[in-house]
Amino acid sequence: MDREVLKQIIMDQLKYRSPKNFYRRTVTETIQRFENDPNIVILSGIRRCGKSTIQRMLQFDLLNVNNESGYYFNFDDERLVKFQIVDFQLLLEVFVELFGDQPRFYFDEIQNIEGWERFVRRLYEQGKKIYVTGSNARLLSKELGTHLTGRYIQLEVFPLSLFEIIQHQYPEAISKKALSTTDVGMILRHFSNYLKNGGIPEYVEFEKTEYLKDLLEGILYRDIIVRYKVQDEKALRETVYYLASNIGKEFSYTNLAKTVGIGSPHTIANYCNYLEQCYLCFFICRYSHSLQKQIQSNKKCYMIDPALIRVIGFHVSEDRGRLLENVVFLHLRMKMKEIYFHKDKKECDFIVREGNRIVQAIQVTTGLSNSEVKNREIEGLMEAIRAYDLQEGIILTENENDIIEIDEFRISVIPIWKWLLFNNL
Repeated sequence: MDREVLKQIIMDQLKYRSPKNFYRRTVTETIQRFENDPNIVILSGIRRCGKSTIQRMLQFDLLNVNNESGYYFNFDDERLVKFQIVDFQLLLEVFVELFGDQPRFYFDEIQNIEGWERFVRRLYEQGKKIYVTGSNARLLSKELGTHLTGRYIQLEVFPLSLFEIIQHQYPEAISKKALSTTDVGMILRHFSNYLKNGGIPEYVEFEKTEYLKDLLEGILYRDIIVRYKVQDEKALRETVYYLASNIGKEFSYTNLAKTVGIGSPHTIANYCNYLEQCYLCFFICRYSHSLQKQIQSNKKCYMIDPALIRVIGFHVSEDRGRLLENVVFLHLRMKMKEIYFHKDKKECDFIVREGNRIVQAIQVTTGLSNSEVKNREIEGLMEAIRAYDLQEGIILTENENDIIEIDEFRISVIPIWKWLLFNNL
């Protein structure tokens, strides 16, 4: 790697401008707890969810508050296509030449460089504080587990949540002890926008469909097709298209393989794994006490962002119920919950496991005004409550509050927006 080219890249990357419409992110508070901790801080998440912005703002905050500077370098740059592990030493020399000795390093999309963890370990052992971002969970975990075990804290970054959007656009609602009619109306307005526009920061601001399509192309081509040497690009794209069109519906690898014209269910399983490692899709299993039965059971897919579902998938009409279900899943996933679905004679959308036991059962529906829908949701929830020895369950709706008591059991009916904003699980 040429020294002068590296200098040019470093100086170009210094020209970063913080976004005018910056959203405060809840993960930032967690990151700040580790400022004086020697551990490497790893931020992982889907492309363009805000990892780089969080990292740069953290760098500027430390500079302004503690007068602590640091080196920043983004490895997601086409000029670095020939960058190899031996070039890290040159990069370090150039940093010191340009800025002197600094205590902190900020590396963006570092997993693009094979062997990066060895260089980061060397810096760690020299007492440097290191912040790293990456958009592939498998690559990060594999490399971290090999060379950096016990030396890092890994935090996941998601697109903007409803809480972060409301906190930015209507902050007074978050701090109030009681909400007025106007408050509720404004929250419902923002909630509807969230279901439509999701939480990818730049799309929330500009609402350009091309932006989401470009994001998808980057994930499929750069993060999957090139990295994993996928031969059948058409089958991969049709898999994503199918999953986005069938959010929250059961599928098997065998049937999906037939649908997209692939002979091997194993290939579909690999595709799903790639999509999950890139944070585009998430998959949950039907719960069973047998791990083997869980692995062999049908799966359900949810996606990282409501707007991506709308742009990628095929929907004859707006399936609002599935979108609501996806939003609830994302909230549980952001809270690092272990999530399954229940199915026996009836079905329950989500059950949450902690340790060895199921601790929560949740149904999601647009509303309970239809008696047939109400009976179906209650029956599915009650079957799960009894199956896992729970005392209560939750039905999340668009905007209904109620308490339903059946025998000694209690069902709380809660508006989804209220659960998202004020329930800390």
